[in-house]
Amino acid sequence: MSSPQLKNEEAITGHLQRLAMLRGWSSKTTESYRSDLLHAETFFQGAKTALDTADQQAVLDYLASLRRVGLKESTIQRRRSALSTWYSYLQDQGLREDHPARHLPKLRKSRPLPKLISEQSVEALINAPDIHSATGLRDRCMLEILYATGLRVTELVELRLSHVDLAGGLVRVIGKGDKERLVPFGAEAASWLQQWLAMRPKEKSGSYLFAGRGGKPMTRQNFWLRIKQYALQAGLSPLPSPHTLRHAFATHLLNHGADLRAVQMLLGHANVTTTEIYTHVTRARLHDVVNRSHPLGSG
Repeated sequence: MSSPQLKNEEAITGHLQRLAMLRGWSSKTTESYRSDLLHAETFFQGAKTALDTADQQAVLDYLASLRRVGLKESTIQRRRSALSTWYSYLQDQGLREDHPARHLPKLRKSRPLPKLISEQSVEALINAPDIHSATGLRDRCMLEILYATGLRVTELVELRLSHVDLAGGLVRVIGKGDKERLVPFGAEAASWLQQWLAMRPKEKSGSYLFAGRGGKPMTRQNFWLRIKQYALQAGLSPLPSPHTLRHAFATHLLNHGADLRAVQMLLGHANVTTTEIYTHVTRARLHDVVNRSHPLGSG
């Protein structure tokens, strides 16, 4: 069935104004949808088709082109939604029998990149606790272990004394799915761990390396509050997330030439594609360095 040729700019504007009244859209939403549909029409004309007559493959090609230019997923999703309202309108008007945007594959949301934190910022965070108190020494040791091993915060607070091989510089970690892995740590973390073990109140700590009240593991939330406190103290902005030191561990290893597979094993990722997100972070950092430092950069 062939569709009559519409004066699309006028038709789009009228259609969206009616929808705005029915659905209570703001003027900003209405204008965004209008811009989206006109953008799609321009694309389809360049692809030797038209907005009204484009088939499902043409719509898929259009959405793929949006990804190639690096648009945010939320923007792509909005443009897809705008197309869907348009083809529903054409169906209601008897101008199309099919709906090429109705049964498209779901857009896969891209994972946000971990926030970059410099080695200097990590050092400032780790140095923030007052090591002259037992609590400060414990927190310093926890931060050192986190950065030295890349453990998840949950894995850290659940560490038991029996999981630590101080002489061998290893911790045995029970990760997701009860999977075990051995993670090495360096001399700096070993030194702080030794100091903590000498001061650790054995009668109150039970079997946990970093116990909370009553010999139970410190909660993840409690430790996050302590990280936030030290970050404020160190003047860090934006404030780090609970996984900041885990992200820093992976990113800084790759920056210094570590093998991706080795980092995958250390982090306990079942699939290397999960670890590959950190390669995007290091590439983003390299782009930033070029833009700021190269004479022909944008900085």
